[in-house]
Amino acid sequence: MTPGSNGASTPEDDDPFGYLYADGQANGAQPPSGGYGYPNSVNRVRAVGTRQYGQQGPAAQGQQQGTYGQPNANYAAPEMLPGGSSQLPGNRGGHGGRGGGRGRGPNTKGLLIGAVAVVAAVVVGIGVAMVGGDDEDDKGENQADSTPTQSSPTGESSPSAGGEEEEEEEAAELPTIDAKALRLGGTAALAQDVAGAQSDGGVYVTNLNNPGSSVTWTVDGIPKDGTYTVFVRYSTTDDPQSMTLTVNGKEFGSKLNMDNFARAKDGDFAKGWTQTFAWPTLNKGTNTLSVSCADGDKCNVLLDQLSLKEGQVKK
Repeated sequence: MTPGSNGASTPEDDDPFGYLYADGQANGAQPPSGGYGYPNSVNRVRAVGTRQYGQQGPAAQGQQQGTYGQPNANYAAPEMLPGGSSQLPGNRGGHGGRGGGRGRGPNTKGLLIGAVAVVAAVVVGIGVAMVGGDDEDDKGENQADSTPTQSSPTGESSPSAGGEEEEEEEAAELPTIDAKALRLGGTAALAQDVAGAQSDGGVYVTNLNNPGSSVTWTVDGIPKDGTYTVFVRYSTTDDPQSMTLTVNGKEFGSKLNMDNFARAKDGDFAKGWTQTFAWPTLNKGTNTLSVSCADGDKCNVLLDQLSLKEGQVKK
């Protein structure tokens, strides 16, 4: 095919810059005044700002010029156009929310409420765990000591771990000896002039207020080895008295306290009867007990009875 002219202003010759070249000028290209420079060329180029949106014809061009600082439809952002916010991606329900067509943003209030709920649940869980741990610790402490306690000095049994009181074992019947059955030593002698003695016939031992004077009791039938209580019944009207107790030939650890517990007036032995006690250890079977006036003792007493009880008791 031979190149040639297909006529003026054909689309393939529609070079917008043809007027810049010699062949274009030879073909009649002119600087643009509405077309691309060729006579009767297609009008495809518009001056900046003359493009109309939604209007036809030159009559609408005067309306495109807006006041400085006011929105211009030709250059407005999409969201500024009618129904603009509803046309943006992610904006749904443009007519259903508050604000007359504005789309809803992220639900930050709902997220905040959810976060607070999660924190509250964690705090409650920690509190429950701590309370449960404290309960288990208390339970362990309550179960730590399940052994029964020992009997009290008065002979009364303490409650066992199960809450039931242990039955008190009946103490074996132990003998009591009157003054006239005791073996006397030193200047000790029997008498019955002072009233109030509980021994048979109101007999008691007198003249014990001399060193070496004593009464001795050999007792049989001790059921088992252990601690027993020996009671001594006597009368005194003087200041506190003290005598020596000997058990199976060995002196007891402390003096036998024979104070004026009855608070009898001086010389009134009939009002001075009382008793004292000690807790010696005895052997099963036969044992020997002696009450004597040793050097340094105070022995101005009348003595009428000796008796025994099992364990450490006070009466």
